[in-house]
Amino acid sequence: MAEASKGDKGGAMRIDPKLVRELAQLLTDNELTEIEVEDGDRRIKVAREPASVIAAAPAAAAAPAAAPALSAPPMQAREELGVREEEVSGHTVKSPMVGTAYMSPDPASKPFVEVGDAVKAGDTLLIVEAMKVMNPITAPEGGVVKKIMVADAQPVEFDQPLVVIG
Repeated sequence: MAEASKGDKGGAMRIDPKLVRELAQLLTDNELTEIEVEDGDRRIKVAREPASVIAAAPAAAAAPAAAPALSAPPMQAREELGVREEEVSGHTVKSPMVGTAYMSPDPASKPFVEVGDAVKAGDTLLIVEAMKVMNPITAPEGGVVKKIMVADAQPVEFDQPLVVIG
């Protein structure tokens, strides 16, 4: 959740995405659930639900109340599920932002890539939606998709491994 202060004067507040990413990373690194910074009239607050609350909430009830883009399970949850970067060698493509990963352009379409697919540099691997903007994540180099480390519609964190290309 990111919010502006009351001193916003009715205009749209310019939010620095780099600052929001840094705040989200501080949340993860320090196992915090909320962080707030203030600079003059500008106030940015980033918060997320603790992992136990996210796991306990039923999906139907959590959807309308979920915070946009910045809610994500903590990094240790991935490790507890047995997802490890070192299992497969190759170039690991990481998320450049906090958001939601989508494996296809729309629910009715087939995924951009599957394990075993050959990709060229610049090919779209998946999309990360952040703040209602769809951001294509492209292959930095050519190769074969060795592992896909996220599921469709899964929340992702900044710098989280997404795909391994070898």
